Parts: sequence; C-alpha cells; structure tokens
Amino acid sequence: MKKNVLIIGAGGVAQVVAHKCAQNNDVLGDIHIASRTVAKCQAIIDSVHAKKNLKNADGVLKGHALDATNVDATAELIRETGSQIVINVGSAFINMPVMSACIATGAAYLDTAIHEEQDKICETPPWYANYEWKRREECEKAGVTAILGAGFDPGVVNAYAKLAVEDYFDKIESIDIIDINAGSHGKYFATNFDPEINFREFTGTVYSWQNSQWQANKMFEVKKIWDMPVVGESQTFMTGHDEVHSLSQNLDVPNVRFWMGFGDHYINVFTVLNNIGLLSEKPVMTAEGQEVVPLKVVKACLPDPSSLAPDYTGKTCIGDLVKGTRDGKETEVLIYNVADHKDAYEEVGSQGISYTAGVPPVAAAMLIASGEWDVKKMANIEELPAKPFLHLLNHMGLPTRIKDANGDRDLDFAN
Repeated sequence: MKKNVLIIGAGGVAQVVAHKCAQNNDVLGDIHIASRTVAKCQAIIDSVHAKKNLKNADGVLKGHALDATNVDATAELIRETGSQIVINVGSAFINMPVMSACIATGAAYLDTAIHEEQDKICETPPWYANYEWKRREECEKAGVTAILGAGFDPGVVNAYAKLAVEDYFDKIESIDIIDINAGSHGKYFATNFDPEINFREFTGTVYSWQNSQWQANKMFEVKKIWDMPVVGESQTFMTGHDEVHSLSQNLDVPNVRFWMGFGDHYINVFTVLNNIGLLSEKPVMTAEGQEVVPLKVVKACLPDPSSLAPDYTGKTCIGDLVKGTRDGKETEVLIYNVADHKDAYEEVGSQGISYTAGVPPVAAAMLIASGEWDVKKMANIEELPAKPFLHLLNHMGLPTRIKDANGDRDLDFAN
C-alpha cells in the first residue's frame, strides 16, 4: 500500500530524500516538500525532474511554504496532503514540534538527528532522554511510529551495531564508530551540514560510553589514527554524537565511542572562531546597539553546504569497528560503507555527505510503508530488524561491506 510522504526541510539532505522518494514513488506515493521558503522546495522539485528521477511520471511532487515550529500549521499540512509518513530533515530545533504534529494526525515520524534547543548545547547524557524518550508513552498511546536518527550516523551505523549483535558475536566488548570524509570541496573553509548544527556538536563536552559509564572529555583531546578501507590512514578525534547515547542504553556493550576525521586546517579555523567567541549561541550587543548571535553570523558568512556539491571530489568511509568474542575466541569486524561525492552529484545533485544522510530515511520510510517497521511506537534504529534496512540500502546506493578474518567483501541481505 502506498504511503504519501511529507518531507520537511529543503537543504542538501532534503534534496537527496526527495530524489530517492521520487525514485520509489511506486511505494511512497505522493511526495510533498515543505520549507519556510517555497522557492527552495521548487528548486529541489526542478532538480528531480532534471535528473528524470520520478519513477511514476504521473506522481505528485509538490512544494509548500511552512513554519514547522507551528504545530497546528504542520498538522494541517499533513492532513491536507494526506501524508502518512513525515520525513523531518529540517533543523534539529524543530524535531519536537514536528513530532507533535505527527502524534496529532497519526502520521509516522522519521528524523535523522537528535532534537536540540537553540539556547542549550550538549545537555546531560543520554541525550535522547532529554526530549525524545520522554514522549515514548505518548507515541505508543497514539499508535504513532516514530523512528529516531534514521540517517547514516546516527542510523545506518546503529543497524551495523545491531547486525554485529545478531550475526557476528556472542558478546561485544566495544563499538567504535568511525566517520571519515576524505573528499575535498575546494573552499577555504566550509561545513558539510548546517554550520550552526555542525559547530554546536564540537563546542560542548565530548561524551563517550566507556566501562559502562559516561566519560567526559574536551573536543580534540583524544586523537587516534585509523586505517580505513579505500580512504587509508586518517586523523580522527573522539567526538560526542547521537548514536552513542542510544546504543549505550539499548545494547549490552560496555564501550561505545564515536570518532570523526578532522584535518589540521579545519581544527585551526574552528579553534580561532571558538576562542574569540564567534561560535557562541548566546546573543551579544554590537557597538551600534544591534543584538546578534555570533554563531548565526558565522553561519551567514560560510558557504551553503548544498552549494559544495558540484566541485566535491573524493570519497567517504563510515563504519563500525566491533570487538568481542565468538565461540570463546576474540574477534573483530569492520562493517562499513564507502560513498563517492561525484557519484552522488551525478545521481541526485548533492555531495556525498548529504547523500549518506538522505538515502537511509527513505529506506526507513519504505519499510514503514511495507509494514516491516511500522511498529506503532517510538524506536531507535538498533531496536528494529537490521537486515531489511541494509538490504534496501544495498539497492539504493549505500552498499554494506564487511572486513573480518575472512577478508573484505560485500554483504548480501537477500535471504
């Protein structure tokens, strides 16, 4: 049965989501895109048509103006469009009001990142307990499927962890999630996602789950070189990230850490901006008496992440290095994906980071439409069957590979 989809947001990730929904509109039905600026929605629609990505050429693909912080307006649009699935890829600041609109209408809810409040950075772990998990009972009472963190990280890496639990280990000792972008966008300095959200990740405490308890570090304090497939040796730093906060609570694993690759140039620029207060979310007053938020000013001065796509080259490698025991023997596996920026641009007009984040929620939406993931309650990805999700992703542009004692190979989830 087809399930009409409402996409909220019109940035780089939303563009990928729209293209992938269009490629699968025989399953997902009518597709609607909503943003504060309807022209941004139309630009995405035009790109879908330009790439000829609408599988059913007669299918609906329409843009709408919406302030998604307005619960009533969002609920009204859900009803007006007959949308049964809402894919929220707008700012992380709108997760709670969009979820409220879904609960009010009965539509399924999907997001790709944890909720944040604009005036708060790096709240007490586990982060999901601050907002999302408080609404579990509300979702279940309404019979609403709410799938949290259905991007790549969080998202696919959570499914990799679940797969490791199901198929490769009797007991897991550690999960190290490693995110390497070995691509180049050719700009002096830019972020791959919304700069405001991106910087907020790195200005607070780095929380990791070690020895079954929370450990706090400073950003760029803990460094490690990883040798990853295709991209080779890369400098990474332990970073706070959404999936650590759910995996640590939902899987019986004593050590869960997240590592992100950073070049020296990024670290230098970030450090200067941070040290002089330009990454602060707190308002300041200019000499002219105008109140501004430094972080928003920096965001306004940097390139729009979606503008990076045409000139982006190179590849990404993201995966889970899992260690533990199987049949009484110590073992480790690396479950991962490699994506190419140029391939992503040719297919959907976006760079590889947006591609890896935008394909998975569409796969999740298709599983809701089929009933396999229509659980009528709130769930993180690792609480759901991993193989149907990874099987779809294999056929949607994000194939899963594994490196273990038997070599380096593709994983097939057909059976």
